[in-house]
Amino acid sequence: MSNAPQSQTAAETQIRAMLSAWRDAAVARDVPRIVSHYTPDIVAFDAVMQLQFKGVDAYGKHWAACMEMCPGPMVFEMNQLQLFVDQQFGYGHYLLRCGHEENGTEKSSWMRVTVGLRNTGDGWKIAHEHFSAPFDVESGKALFELQP
Repeated sequence: MSNAPQSQTAAETQIRAMLSAWRDAAVARDVPRIVSHYTPDIVAFDAVMQLQFKGVDAYGKHWAACMEMCPGPMVFEMNQLQLFVDQQFGYGHYLLRCGHEENGTEKSSWMRVTVGLRNTGDGWKIAHEHFSAPFDVESGKALFELQP
């Protein structure tokens, strides 16, 4: 991105650091730290439970429920992160290997993630997040075994 304006490069660096801190919070299973990276009015579409989550409180409760479903050490590996930003807004997408370890066995799969970002008074925050898994149309089953 050598042709990018300096502010765009700085914004991308800040977003990458924020996403890294979000990932570290998820690995640590620290729900308050996880949700500190979201705007209060986040709208999130997760791959499990309900159709959408509106607001950081609702999404925080969902994160807590997810942590209960995934005992053991968390697996969160971001891959192929692409960001597109200006000084106020940005969006990005990446693949995320997520899951947990249970009795020495990793139970994880690759998910697709899209994020909408907003530069706030408290730095860059995630204003929209969408996790999804591809599925087989005929069987209706998620294709968890796919690899990047």
